[in-house]
Amino acid sequence: MHHYIVIEGPLGVGKTSLAMMLSEKIGGRALMEDVEENPFLVGFYQNPRKHAFQAQIFFLLRRYDLTAELTQIDLFSRVTVSDFLFDKDRIFARANLEDNEYWLYEQLFRILRKRVVQPDLVIFLQAKTPVLAERIRRRNRKYERGISYKYLDRINQAFNEFFFHYTDSPLLVVNASEIDFVHNPLEFEDLVDHIQAMTSGTQYYVPMSSR
Repeated sequence: MHHYIVIEGPLGVGKTSLAMMLSEKIGGRALMEDVEENPFLVGFYQNPRKHAFQAQIFFLLRRYDLTAELTQIDLFSRVTVSDFLFDKDRIFARANLEDNEYWLYEQLFRILRKRVVQPDLVIFLQAKTPVLAERIRRRNRKYERGISYKYLDRINQAFNEFFFHYTDSPLLVVNASEIDFVHNPLEFEDLVDHIQAMTSGTQYYVPMSSR
């Protein structure tokens, strides 16, 4: 049985939706990241060079603070489902920071990571960049309007590369371009079955429509 499940993926892939649905389905505890609370985010998308370091450090400390809550609760009494993986913070840091900024960031990251609880299952939602761009356009969040397609594609490729090499926890890779778990109950139930059956290693979920 999984006690700490993390849903991850690039911007617009649907990780928060799945995390909320899954936690409700299994009677778990939801641990959600509120991206909009970052006061530097709007400035970052308007002027990345000026605000990248402040935005990244805020995210790092906030993600650590949220993850640290897990040490204060009994993970064995109730499943926790989160919509972020602490380690993924590095993906954005490497993509957005200058070398000297990243060096400083990395020192802090390594100190904090030693105190972070690792999940016993990670679900990586991956999707093609055009799909992500369309989903971001449809949800029309103010702070996301400044995201360029080029930046989105760069982050998407960085996520794919990161999880291609990820081995710290069992990993279920889901092609989210071809699954609508929000509006299709059958697809959601099928995905939940695969999540609950997941044990070790890396596995790839094939959507019902592709079998």
